[in-house]
Amino acid sequence: MIFSMTGYAVATAELDAGSLSLELRSVNHRYLDLQLRMPDEMRMLEPVLREQISAGISRGKVECRINLLSRASAQPESKLNLDVVKQLSAWSTQVREVLPAAGELSVSEVLKWNGVTESPTVSNEALHKAVSTALQQALQDFSAARRREGEKLAGFLLERVEGIEQLRLAVAPRIPGTIAAYESKLRARLLEALGSEDDERVRQEITLYASKIDVNEELSRLHTHLVEVRRVIDKGGIVGKRLDFMMQELHREANTLGSKSVDADVSRCAMDIKLLIEQMREQVQNIE
Repeated sequence: MIFSMTGYAVATAELDAGSLSLELRSVNHRYLDLQLRMPDEMRMLEPVLREQISAGISRGKVECRINLLSRASAQPESKLNLDVVKQLSAWSTQVREVLPAAGELSVSEVLKWNGVTESPTVSNEALHKAVSTALQQALQDFSAARRREGEKLAGFLLERVEGIEQLRLAVAPRIPGTIAAYESKLRARLLEALGSEDDERVRQEITLYASKIDVNEELSRLHTHLVEVRRVIDKGGIVGKRLDFMMQELHREANTLGSKSVDADVSRCAMDIKLLIEQMREQVQNIE
């Protein structure tokens, strides 16, 4: 099977402090361009995330976005740190012994003191586990989405391959008729100009003409390239660059076929072949 470079997936994981959301999206790109967008407190996970994502994706512009959404119902109330409060009380007593005019601390002043209240935080271990769980699920869904899109692309390409093959087969039978028509026309011109037919001259001209319009080699190479495209698609894997190269080879043969054509139907076939190749080339850009 082949994979598309276009994909999307999202996964979530639950934490005591809220819900973690991990989103993966990608578009086509010549190489792997991985961008991670996450809160600063998760940056220590970046090397691990890059390694896991790169292990399953080889090409594409991939964006991984992570958010931690707090929920009021999931947030336990802040707790009072009694040890800090006792320490403040002892300090207040000592200060007033030295400075009797110093006032006592109010409740609001005590609560503003750093460390008096404690809010629950997510441990690094819990955060790592939640991100890892979400990433594994997202990568599975992401791969499945890219595989489904790849199957559609494979079907699209194989339809065009079959179309090109049918056009190729339609060209070859027209060449003998084209040569015969040229020979008849040439004999008529010689008869009109010379009053007789010069068989030797006719044979020379026909041989030269036939060599100029001979497209058997181009048709044979077209067939070879089409067989290779089918083989690459059937084999699957990371084949985008290989298929892109094959599109260039197909286009080269189609151009040569068109340039040698002296028959309107052959010219139309060549144009139709180039159109199908261009349609394939556009879609190949999306294959990993």
